Amino acid sequence: MTIAVRSLGDYLRDWRRRRHMSQLDLALEADISQRHLSFIESGRSQPSREMLLHLAERLGVPLRERNPMLLAAGFAPVFAERSLDDPALAPARRAVDMVLKGHEPFPALAVDRHWQLVAANGALAPLLAGVADQSLLEPPVNVLRLSLHPEGLAPSIANFSEWRHHLLERLHQQITMTGDPVLSALLEELAAYPFPDHPPKPTASSDYAGIAVPLELRTDAGLLSFISTTTVFGTPVDVTLSELAVESFFPANEETAERLRRIAEGG
Repeated sequence: MTIAVRSLGDYLRDWRRRRHMSQLDLALEADISQRHLSFIESGRSQPSREMLLHLAERLGVPLRERNPMLLAAGFAPVFAERSLDDPALAPARRAVDMVLKGHEPFPALAVDRHWQLVAANGALAPLLAGVADQSLLEPPVNVLRLSLHPEGLAPSIANFSEWRHHLLERLHQQITMTGDPVLSALLEELAAYPFPDHPPKPTASSDYAGIAVPLELRTDAGLLSFISTTTVFGTPVDVTLSELAVESFFPANEETAERLRRIAEGG
């Protein structure tokens, strides 16, 4: 069986199309001539490693995908991929743990590129008490699957339709940016889940001024309303670190903040 070998030109054309960029668009963005770019894509010109990385940066190619481009051009990969347990990433892991711990009594968690749970703070576990299928909580935990599965958190999410649309759209955007086939399969799986049977969404006390999609979660402590933020590392040069994200949930109203404080105090 013959295995097709992709050329550098194949990679560049593929990422240009993903970004909806013509050769002229990319050439202008990279401050080179369209003729030069055309020669690189056709194989008539061999770019330097610096030029290749410059083009990849202009295209927003994920670090994970830049190494194959380098190999296709005859260069050694430059972006390492280490486990989070690697001593070299110890400062980054400490930073993640500090962010998670510092966010208590509000929930926060860290995920990898496939939305697998990497770490979480102590405020998350009490919110998962209503998960019917405990296998969803066994490592590796996929937080999107946990959120939308009919035996996961889905029955507890008061604004499920709104939150589901938000998560699926976010996942779709991530697939567009990365072209990751694992995420594509995950999107297909999640989109096929049935909607849970639960009472209609209660009337919200605030529309949050249209600035964010809230997560409204039914719990034994009452209805908790959250808005969330995503934190990533700036200028990472390690593949693992570039794909790590911290999701922090903030109370969207004072009632939620007070209920979370009581949960943390064991009340």
